[in-house]
Amino acid sequence: MRKLIANFGRLRTTAGDDGMSTVEYSVGTLAAAILAGVLIKIVGGDHVNAALTALFDRALK
Repeated sequence: MRKLIANFGRLRTTAGDDGMSTVEYSVGTLAAAILAGVLIKIVGGDHVNAALTALFDRALK
């Protein structure tokens, strides 16, 4: 939250938390990218691929 401070008849704002939301979004985006990479590695494996293929084959029959 910004606070207004009187300074020789002018009002100015303090720096406070400027930029914090940008850092939080960056960390969240990085975490999502890492999770996506891990999921791609897991789903890209032969075992998962075979299981998904079998599941879809059974569902479509």
